[in-house]
Amino acid sequence: MNYLAHILLSGDNLDTQVGGLLGDFVKGPLRGQYPNAVEEGIYLHRKLDVYTDAQPEVQNLIGTFSPQWRRFAGIIVDIAFDHVLATRWQEYHALSLDDFCQRFYRHLDTCKAWLPIRAQHFNQRAAGIHWLQSYADNALMPKILNRVGERLRRPLPLGEAWPEMVNRHAELEQVFGIVMARLLSHAQQLRLAPLTPTTATLATRNCR
Repeated sequence: MNYLAHILLSGDNLDTQVGGLLGDFVKGPLRGQYPNAVEEGIYLHRKLDVYTDAQPEVQNLIGTFSPQWRRFAGIIVDIAFDHVLATRWQEYHALSLDDFCQRFYRHLDTCKAWLPIRAQHFNQRAAGIHWLQSYADNALMPKILNRVGERLRRPLPLGEAWPEMVNRHAELEQVFGIVMARLLSHAQQLRLAPLTPTTATLATRNCR
């Protein structure tokens, strides 16, 4: 799962949603350097990544990529899932995609003083270019993948792999529907339980 899915799966708490985003930017142990709910969101992101990767449907989809792209298939599928989620958004949330994203952008901006450098870049650009909403536009997907490919150790034009996803759209939709249903249930269970061993000892505060 990519940014949009992780924010959705974080639930309705806006600080936890910030953590859902930061799971892609924060590495290593969590030691109370972020607000409680943010750290819970980061930890939730990590647990959901492991859970998603273990789903047999995801493993099968990745395993059937052409050899040229198989090494990067996990990245491509994560972003493709955000595309499907964006196009089917009203199945998963009462707010429109744009309203949901704009609310998230506004809250993220209240956290800008302590965001990691790469997350600051996201915060500075996301609202202006409708970053999360853009996943709904099939024509933009190659550009989005290329942007990710540029950050690889050896830059790669990942956008050239998008036609493979287009050709397998029905399969992608089917796998997404199955896995997302499981993720929604699993994420809810995780949110109801203490997510980190340090949560109870952290000072209570929020982004503001």
